[in-house]
Amino acid sequence: MTKVVEYFFSIGSPWSYIGFDAFLDLAHRYELEINPHLTTVVEENGGIFSRNRPEVRRAYGVRDLARWAKVREKALLLDNRPALSDPTPASLSVVATLLAGGDWVTLTRGLQEAFWTRGEDIGLPEVRRRIADTLGLDGAELLRREQDEDVRAKWASDRAHAIQAGVFGFPTYGYDGEIYWGQDNLPFLERHLSGNPL
Repeated sequence: MTKVVEYFFSIGSPWSYIGFDAFLDLAHRYELEINPHLTTVVEENGGIFSRNRPEVRRAYGVRDLARWAKVREKALLLDNRPALSDPTPASLSVVATLLAGGDWVTLTRGLQEAFWTRGEDIGLPEVRRRIADTLGLDGAELLRREQDEDVRAKWASDRAHAIQAGVFGFPTYGYDGEIYWGQDNLPFLERHLSGNPL
């Protein structure tokens, strides 16, 4: 029987970016079906945007991100990032790709890398279109689809589902009635998948 993991993530989350390939590797090894849900920080459940955290916690978060990026062998631009617009619209491109049965993994990786390694402003439509086109996707069609009712409906339902599931931060993995918050919790998810939950 195929094991299904619900994957809650945000394009604008550096932790989602850092843990993405490690999760995909785990999914491959265990032949998982991934059920992706895109949203933003779930403040209703206690999630806190980085910009709203005390300076001490933000500073620690930057150091922790740098450590984990090195462990995961991920390039990560943290210093001197340019002023960027909201990356949230990029999630709608991924949702549109998902609904079309397209390669959401490749688009997610491309958007994350542009945002987190090169500081590109993926909030801008022309940037999203260029990235999608470079990846062999139809950037113009994805931009058009971002406003469609089914895309917006999934975006809204993903958030509602995240609230109901108890998600507050990203990435979060849901399996067999349990949730695991953070890419550093992948070992616990793996134990659960192998029949030894903690």
